[in-house]
Amino acid sequence: MPNLSLGAAITRYLTQHLGHQYTASQVTVYHHGQQVASVSVTMPPPPDPALDGTAVADQHHVQPRYFDLASLTKLYTSTLILRAISAGKATLNTPLADIIPEFAAGGVQPITDGGINPHTLALEAPDPQFSGQTIDPAAVTLFHLLTHTSGLAPWRPLFTVPPPPTQPDPIPRTQRWAHALDLMCSAPFIAPPGHAVRYSDIGFMLLGEAAGRLLAGEHRPASPNALGAAMRALMVELYGENPPVFYPVDAPAPAEGIHAFAPTEYDARWRNRRVQGEVHDENACGVGGIAGHAGLFGTADALALFGSRWASLDIPGVDSELAREATRQHAETDGERRGLGWMLRTLGVSSAGTKFGPDSYGHTGFVGNTLWIEPAQGIVIACLTNNVYFGRLKSGLLAFRVGLQDLIWEALCSS
Repeated sequence: MPNLSLGAAITRYLTQHLGHQYTASQVTVYHHGQQVASVSVTMPPPPDPALDGTAVADQHHVQPRYFDLASLTKLYTSTLILRAISAGKATLNTPLADIIPEFAAGGVQPITDGGINPHTLALEAPDPQFSGQTIDPAAVTLFHLLTHTSGLAPWRPLFTVPPPPTQPDPIPRTQRWAHALDLMCSAPFIAPPGHAVRYSDIGFMLLGEAAGRLLAGEHRPASPNALGAAMRALMVELYGENPPVFYPVDAPAPAEGIHAFAPTEYDARWRNRRVQGEVHDENACGVGGIAGHAGLFGTADALALFGSRWASLDIPGVDSELAREATRQHAETDGERRGLGWMLRTLGVSSAGTKFGPDSYGHTGFVGNTLWIEPAQGIVIACLTNNVYFGRLKSGLLAFRVGLQDLIWEALCSS
């Protein structure tokens, strides 16, 4: 049953940040398996510097229905891997090269750098303790990828060739993905597998490929179509109607066109356009919009329902004990705690807020999204925003997240 006072409090809080933190937001809350709040706020787009200070051309303002889920896509990808494991198609200790032979085809790889910073594009220096070491890619397992302990770089630019997609895209997605997969399979490591937690988009792009191949029933040639098919099958079982989708490549256009989607950043670095109705993440866009680390679009209602299914360990095709293990700590470095696909609440400052307990688990998305689950209190909070509308380095997001999480916890648990 909806909690009207909670909904009103969330609306006030979201409205306070409208216009300087984001231009649109959705928040949905579950408590003990029941949806108790679902709130949306929006505003007309401010003058767009991309268009000489004028409003976006042909902008008829509507409430966006769909948001870029960004790295929350990783939660669905890890669910696919857990489905494959539950079906006996692999184990946590299965080497990635057993599923994607190309990954180890080049033999040992050197540690030559520390990866590329996706924000500054600076090439980081390698860790001196690994200077001169080489890594056998065959040592990387599904467990390493799920816990971000693979030793792969956090990020590398895979999107620069071919050029940005247009709609319709003249370059087949298979060609885009094959190019990116070649780059990932030949890229140097930054650390030995199992050494430490180091968040890696590259690792989850490879997990997406592994999920597609495992659930397609054969180790077919590289293709994003297998991941898309596996993801659609999961969504049908999770939702039935209105599931998250890869857009625009894997779903029909809604009646409102791109205005059904919350706009994100103006990409002056590569696409030279305001990003709307296409994934913000450059690597996901560059491979054609379907990837294991980013690319899904959805609503806070759908995301919160997904969280509620996880809170009750009721995930289609995933063994309940394996689901339980996924939400427990399996790796930790400098306070960054990881389950199997999930991040666990850090013991210091956390996007989960100050009230959620240490067993809480969730994930964040770069464009301004969060999903957090507090099992002790039965709370699930899904928050979607387009925080990067004002630029990817916009400050204040952590404080906004903490304030929202604490407000909801207080409303539900303080009495």
